[in-house]
Amino acid sequence: MKDKPAERAVEERYTQWKSLVPVLYDWLANHNLVWPSLSCRWGPQVEQATYKNRQRLYLSEQTDGSVPNTLVIANVEVVKSRVAAAEHIAQFNEESRSPFVKKSKTIIHPGEVNRIRELPQNSNIVATHTDSPDVLIWDVESQSNRQPVLGATPSRPDLVLTGHQDNAEFALAMCPTEPFVLSGGKDKSVVLWSIHDHISSLAADQGASKSPGSKGGAVNGKPADGSTVQARGVFQGHEDTVEDVQFNPSSAQEFCSVGDDSCLILWDARTGLSLLLSFSLVRGYNNHLWLTKPQVEKAHNADLHCVDWNPNDVNLILTGSADNSVRMFDRRNLTSGGVGSPVHIFEGHTAAVLCVQWSPAKATVFGSAAEDGLLNIWDHGKIGKVENYAEAGDSSYPQAYSSDMLGTGIKWSTFTGMLPIHGQSLVCLKMEKRLVGEIWRMIDLIYRPEEEVVAELDKFKSHLLACSSS
Repeated sequence: MKDKPAERAVEERYTQWKSLVPVLYDWLANHNLVWPSLSCRWGPQVEQATYKNRQRLYLSEQTDGSVPNTLVIANVEVVKSRVAAAEHIAQFNEESRSPFVKKSKTIIHPGEVNRIRELPQNSNIVATHTDSPDVLIWDVESQSNRQPVLGATPSRPDLVLTGHQDNAEFALAMCPTEPFVLSGGKDKSVVLWSIHDHISSLAADQGASKSPGSKGGAVNGKPADGSTVQARGVFQGHEDTVEDVQFNPSSAQEFCSVGDDSCLILWDARTGLSLLLSFSLVRGYNNHLWLTKPQVEKAHNADLHCVDWNPNDVNLILTGSADNSVRMFDRRNLTSGGVGSPVHIFEGHTAAVLCVQWSPAKATVFGSAAEDGLLNIWDHGKIGKVENYAEAGDSSYPQAYSSDMLGTGIKWSTFTGMLPIHGQSLVCLKMEKRLVGEIWRMIDLIYRPEEEVVAELDKFKSHLLACSSS
C-alpha cells in the first residue's frame, strides 16, 4: 500500500520547488523521457554560437523488455548565462520534451546501461557497465544508428574489457591523464585496464567506410571478432562489493574505491610504492602487484555508494553512504585510531546518498544526490562563515545553497561552469509517474559574494518592489 502522507509531502515539496524555479535558475530545460535513465553524462562541446552552445549528452534507456535497452547520444542546446528570461524558465512544460534536447544516435546495448563514462583523451569513446563482469567500450562516432525494435540484435562494442570474476555493475571510471579504465564489482576487486593501443587503432579505423549494421552481432556483449582487452592489474582489499571507483585527477597510477564493507581504499599501481599508509605486497599478478588492506576502515557507519576526488585539490576526497551523509577526507590524514577521520561531515539528506561530485570550476563546491529526491549543492569554503548553522540549512555544517531537485545522478559540465545535469525516473517521487531529465544552471546571485549581489539588486529595487505589490 502506498504511503499517502509521504506522497503528499513529495508533491508539496515539488510544488514549492516549482514556485522557486525563476529565482533558483539562470536556465532550466525539462525533458520528458520515454524510459527511465540509469546514467547520464556530458560529452564534448560540439558548437559555439552567440546565445547558446551545443553540447553532446549521453544517456541510457532502461526498457521493460518490449524493445531493447539503448545507449543514446543526444545534442543539447545550452543557453548562455543571462540570456533566458525568468518568465520562460518559470513556464517550462512538464509534459513534453524539451526543444533544447535532440537525439542524434541510438546504440542497442546488450543489457541495461548501469553506468556511462567518457574518455577525456578521445571525445568519441565511452565505457559502459551492464549486468555482467565485462566493461564495454564504444566508439560512438563509428557506431551505426540503430532502431530499437523488438528482436533487434545488440550493437557490437568496439572493445570488451575482461578481468572481473563476477558481475561489475556500477563502479566505473576513466582516467583524466591517460587512457586507463577502472572498475569494481561483486568479486570485491578493483580492476585496471590500459586501452591506449586499442584507442589508437580505433582512431585509425574511423575513416574506413562501414556498411549499415556492420557493428551488429555481439554475442553476450562480446565483439564477434574477439576484440577483448585483458586487465593490467587486479587489486584486492575489499571484503564486499565495490560500489564506486575514482582516479586521482593528476595521476593514472593512483585511484580510490569504496564498497559495501564501509571502507575507503586508496591504491597506487606502481610496483613497490605505497600511498600514504603502508600496504602489504602479497603476490604478483600478470607482472603487477596486488595491494591489500583498506586505508580507511569504517569510513561511514553503513555501505558506501559513491566517491569523488577533487580535481582542483587532490588532497580532498568525498564519499557518500547509506547512512545519509557525505564525508570529506584529506588523504594526508585519513584515519585516527584505525577509524576513518573525515575533515567534515555534511548532513543534509534524509536517505542514502547515491552520487557525489566536485565542481570542475571551483575547488570548494560539490553536489550530492540521494534517494530522498534532493540534489544539494555545497560549498565547504563557507564552513564557519555562517553564524547560525540551522539557518544555513544544515544542523552540523552550513549548507551554502541547495536545490530541491528530484533526481539521484549529477554531472557538472566542464564547458559551462555551474551546470549540473541529472536524470532519474520519478515513478516513486511524483504522482503523475513521469520520467524526466532536467538540465539547469544555477543563477549566480545565489553563490556570488553578498556585496556584489546586493549592489546588483539595488539597481532593480523599484522594479522588484512594483512586482511585489502587484
